[in-house]
Amino acid sequence: MKVVKQVSGNAFPLNRADVDTDQIIPKQFLKRIERTGYGEFAFFDWRKDADFVTNQPAYAGAPIMLAQQNFGCGSSREHAVWALDDMGIEAVIAPSFGDIFRNNSSKVGLLTIQLPQEDVDYLMSRAEELPSSEINIDLQSQTVSVGSDWVREFEVDPFVKHRLLNGLDDIGLTLENEEDITTFEATRDGLKPDTSPALESATKMG
Repeated sequence: MKVVKQVSGNAFPLNRADVDTDQIIPKQFLKRIERTGYGEFAFFDWRKDADFVTNQPAYAGAPIMLAQQNFGCGSSREHAVWALDDMGIEAVIAPSFGDIFRNNSSKVGLLTIQLPQEDVDYLMSRAEELPSSEINIDLQSQTVSVGSDWVREFEVDPFVKHRLLNGLDDIGLTLENEEDITTFEATRDGLKPDTSPALESATKMG
């Protein structure tokens, strides 16, 4: 998993509430067995509208997505996170998120930031009026800023912050305890029950 420390750039202003995972990646694409290559199918149905935000050249390559309440609600498909990650999104800012979506995001390296409604509305209107407007996110200081005058702090679970700053997926988290695991494996025979008396008894009975 990639390390996430800072994200800077312009943002897609997806000014919609209750964007569910089926809208992010429709069900017909769940048959794929890979974890990559979903980006081109993200928002597949909405992209049929030429005016949809991800079709607008001014936002091409934007690493941040702005959304409204309850982003990522619906079914628990990980593919929704994979699709956003594959299209180059590194952070999503919204007033609230679907819980499972937010949890899945932390396992891939997609930073989800919850800000008050008025702050999201400010960023949304700015991105709509000035597509090149840059947003700066610093995970270490837990801040979102625009220029030097507008700075907001955000909350993040300490465990999630640790795994993002160090690029640790579930396997990486396990390997943080590699020394203890190795020690346990080397000494585990001594922890097993002694079955020799039972074997001797069974042999005599046989």
